[in-house]
Amino acid sequence: MPKARFYDKTTLKNGITVLSESMPNVRSIALGIWIGVGSRDEPAEIAGMSHFLEHLLFKGTPSRTSKEISETFDTMGAELNAFTAKELTSFYARMLDEHLPLGIEVLADMLQNTTFMQGDIDAERQVVLEEINLHEDSPDELIHDIFSDSLYNSHPLGKRILGNQTSVKDFSRPKVRDFFQNTYLPKNTVIAAAGNLEHERLVELTGRFFINTEKASFKRHESKAVTKSKLSVMNKATEQAHICMGSLALSATDKDRFVLSVLDNILGGGMSSRLFQEIREKRGLAYSVYTYHSVHMETGSFVMYAGTSPKNVDEVIKIMHGEIENITGEDVDENELNRAKQHITGQLVLGLENTSHRMMRLGKSELAQGKIYSVNELIDKINKVSADDVKRVAARLLEKEELHLAVIGPFNTDKFSYLDFKEQVQI
Repeated sequence: MPKARFYDKTTLKNGITVLSESMPNVRSIALGIWIGVGSRDEPAEIAGMSHFLEHLLFKGTPSRTSKEISETFDTMGAELNAFTAKELTSFYARMLDEHLPLGIEVLADMLQNTTFMQGDIDAERQVVLEEINLHEDSPDELIHDIFSDSLYNSHPLGKRILGNQTSVKDFSRPKVRDFFQNTYLPKNTVIAAAGNLEHERLVELTGRFFINTEKASFKRHESKAVTKSKLSVMNKATEQAHICMGSLALSATDKDRFVLSVLDNILGGGMSSRLFQEIREKRGLAYSVYTYHSVHMETGSFVMYAGTSPKNVDEVIKIMHGEIENITGEDVDENELNRAKQHITGQLVLGLENTSHRMMRLGKSELAQGKIYSVNELIDKINKVSADDVKRVAARLLEKEELHLAVIGPFNTDKFSYLDFKEQVQI
């Protein structure tokens, strides 16, 4: 007999997908509205529109002002927030289980009936422009955008989530409404919830309040990612040099993505990781040093980051290169491998105690893969990763000829003339 799913799933007649995971021993519910559109789906002239819409949908409807929306959730003792990513936008709330009907009613009102008043657009435009300015003044955040620009080149995944000053200044009410009407569609929407709830009740509430029956569907344009090794340097008088090194990685459906999780953890996923130990603990060269990976529709990225004194930037880059050579050329110690697996699986299990974590896992997995693994299935896949798998995937992804390096600090590209890159860009 097939195993019973740990979650329930229903597709409504209008195309909305409803997912829920019951946690009867808690008194709260985490509810998320997930839209399958992000920065990668924007034409250049409206770069940043997904993020701008995320802001605007809090500005009020014919029946509720922006203040009344906030007061409703405050009165419930609830949390309300949203975020935009490269391939999705999410609006989410966490509330007491008894407040689910009102919570979903208000979220549905926001996502279907926002008025897009010109005054709201003008006011929020200034807010987003200030957000862009703040981001530009935060080199520890900006470095990741510069690296992404380099890595993805002309691929849609290289588009910045915030957009840019030029595009945001040119947002008009017709442009906002047109993008909204062509992307916020029922077939592009997932409602996910976890907590003390009944699936049938969630389905009934979704059908009652999400009444959009638009039959059009949003189609994302897929594109092959092609890259070549590149050095990108922003000359900026910072106290710290910020460094990102990495490469294209794996898609959200690549069978090796579980191996990549283990590889990521070994190199920079915790305080016992190789980069943390070599750069921070042994040499004291950085306070912040870590790795991360992202997975998307066609491809993904693997990134190593460190912030260090400008005088130490060469040494840190050398250590990063050295750890790449080590993990691609030598066998991974079994103790180190098992430690990484235990760290990953421990974090998975701890996440089970959090309704928001479970809800987000449902929504993200449904949009990215159309498949949701149970925690036991994920643990099994992680535990099956071998030392040979890690070495193989490291060699597959971290070839010297495909590496990218991005640096922010008080220097130019000629500072790194000793490094071999096919292309160099001074920003």
